[in-house]
Amino acid sequence: MTQPAPGTSRTVLGRGSYPEYLRISDLLRKETVGGILLLIAAVAALVWANSPAADSYFAIRDFKIGYEPWHLDLSIGKWASDGLLAIFFFLTGLELKREFVAGDLRSPSRAIVPIAAAFGGVAIPALIYVVINLSAGPEALRGWAIPTATDIAFAVAVLAVISSHLPSALRIFILTLAVVDDLIAIAIIAFFYTEEVHVPFLLWMLLPLGLFAFLTQKYTRFFARNHAAAWIVLLPLGVITWALMHSSGVHATVAGVLLGFTVPVLRRAKDGGPDAGPGLAEQLEHRFRPLSTGFAVPVFAFFSAGVALGGWEGFRSAVTDSVALGIILGLFLGKPIGILLTTWVLTKATKAHLDPSLKWVDVLGVAILAGVGFTVSLLVNDLSFVLGSQHHDHAKVAVLTGSLVSALVAAGVLRARNRHYRRIEAEEQVDANHDGIPDVYEEGNRA
Repeated sequence: MTQPAPGTSRTVLGRGSYPEYLRISDLLRKETVGGILLLIAAVAALVWANSPAADSYFAIRDFKIGYEPWHLDLSIGKWASDGLLAIFFFLTGLELKREFVAGDLRSPSRAIVPIAAAFGGVAIPALIYVVINLSAGPEALRGWAIPTATDIAFAVAVLAVISSHLPSALRIFILTLAVVDDLIAIAIIAFFYTEEVHVPFLLWMLLPLGLFAFLTQKYTRFFARNHAAAWIVLLPLGVITWALMHSSGVHATVAGVLLGFTVPVLRRAKDGGPDAGPGLAEQLEHRFRPLSTGFAVPVFAFFSAGVALGGWEGFRSAVTDSVALGIILGLFLGKPIGILLTTWVLTKATKAHLDPSLKWVDVLGVAILAGVGFTVSLLVNDLSFVLGSQHHDHAKVAVLTGSLVSALVAAGVLRARNRHYRRIEAEEQVDANHDGIPDVYEEGNRA
């Protein structure tokens, strides 16, 4: 079907603004490194867990340290999932707030598509999992949320390796979708995987959280200029908030998102206004992202990805289990069906059109890539099943398998599209006005 001429009707997945393109490009480069480290950590864990020294791997993972009265007597593996991942979700909170306050998603017309696609990409995988495991019993059904997550770092790493010429709109789409996806996952964890809430701890948690919010809002300029003060003052408040949240029974990573939401994105007028430079949220993001991508997430992956496969027979037995089938099909089929179907229905319902610079096969490739659900899927697996149980091990194998298959198929689709866009990329970089901004990003020149 012939696409409408630019400007004749509303489009979805448009090019976006040039500043947003620059910011997303920079973020993608950083996440690429994290994806590579994540892959190395996962492979190392699998090799160790299936080697003659496997007992030492599980002994280290299950070794407990901590303070029992605050429910902090945790294994090293739990410290990685409950503690280190809070840093990852703190960045998720910062990124999501920045998108809606200062990014292109502050426009409802731009925000609606990735948000709706994210919800579709959560609902369909969960539905597929439930249908497959209806007759498997209530224990198996606890894993319904495992195939609903998208891993930002892995997805971005695949994009960086095989699709450097894809339109920026697609990259922004997958990144925003994954961030919203993580927020949905946190909501699922908070509401569906919290078995008992200790209200006193939850109420006490509001004190350091409120103080953190007050200080970041009131003394934005001070913390922006004094890097050491942010570590000395804000970090302890964050740790106390996390500890009290953990003690309340609500998963501690929720504290990371709440802390991220409290940080101001834009500079106030008395601090020089938005044009005076990056806000505190962006500065904290720059400081904490290396810690998250370079240490926190890879360490979590190392202690979560390790599973004894038991050779080919063990692997075949694992992937034919209904729990594993639900996860693999949910990631590989449910994710792209949910994302693609939701995006298509939304365009038809609003009488909009896909941006003329894109094709539906591009959206399909990105939707398949969203089936790479590693970090948060493994976290939800830890919350769904008892550590070391058959369901837990089979689900872990399924997450790795479904993510790998999704990555390989998406790489094939996007690599073909990448060759197509490489031929037209030179045209998009034309700057006839010599103002440092490609003409395609200038108002009235959107292709």
